Amino acid sequence: MQRSLLLGAMLLALTACSGPQTRADSAADVDAGHAARLDAAIAGAWRSPENRARDAARRPAETLRFFGVRPGQTVIEITPGSGAWYAEILAPYLNESGQYIAAIVDPAAAAEGRARDYQQAQRDGLQARFDAAPAQFGRARMVAYDPAAPRFGPANSADVVLTFRNVHNWRMSGQAEAMFKGFYDVLRPGGVLGVVEHRARGDVPDGDRSGYVGQSQVIALAQAAGFRVDGSSEINANPRDTRDHPNGVWTLPPTNRHEPQDAARYAAIGESDRMTLRFVKP
Repeated sequence: MQRSLLLGAMLLALTACSGPQTRADSAADVDAGHAARLDAAIAGAWRSPENRARDAARRPAETLRFFGVRPGQTVIEITPGSGAWYAEILAPYLNESGQYIAAIVDPAAAAEGRARDYQQAQRDGLQARFDAAPAQFGRARMVAYDPAAPRFGPANSADVVLTFRNVHNWRMSGQAEAMFKGFYDVLRPGGVLGVVEHRARGDVPDGDRSGYVGQSQVIALAQAAGFRVDGSSEINANPRDTRDHPNGVWTLPPTNRHEPQDAARYAAIGESDRMTLRFVKP
């Protein structure tokens, strides 16, 4: 009897020791699988040459990993534009497991004339990208929102909201507070808001038209909406950017709004210095 009890105790001890190690190995395998799937999406042949050319400046793998994006999540990207830069990566990455949602400005909510035509062109261009590669974008969705009262989906329905270089536009149009409130509403508790934005040296006036925003100003917008700061990264920093260009961020690549003789100068600087911030909904 004593020998049986001793053997049983030994088996229980071995099981207790081996169990956590098995789970750790499994988690590592899953993480490696996610990383390989993301790398495959970034290397995808469906991506445009123009978008691929900017990988070194935009660092998609590092950025998305910092934000914790992974298969199985519902991820909303705010105004991806007809260029579909991150959409070309995110939609295929989430196509088998998860959901990619592109939040676009409703053309009907835009002012008449050129603004409405622009938003319609952005929507049509993005849809054309989706239609051209159904194997990668077949499950991608769009949601149209009114910037005056933005709603991106049912409350508490998304795991991640991402916005890339948009905050300056919302500040210039007086829509920033409402947009951040909309992000908060659509995210589940524990959900992540990831922000990449052109970074000014410090706070900028409300009417600033440079395209740069103070990092503390972005943080204040998020905190006012109810988010807490969960991390910051220098992944997208560029110390060569002096942030004092005649046409603001649009002087630099990829827009290159400058005199032809200045091309080499601004090419040497590269794309703008950018903050990369992660917020969480409590």
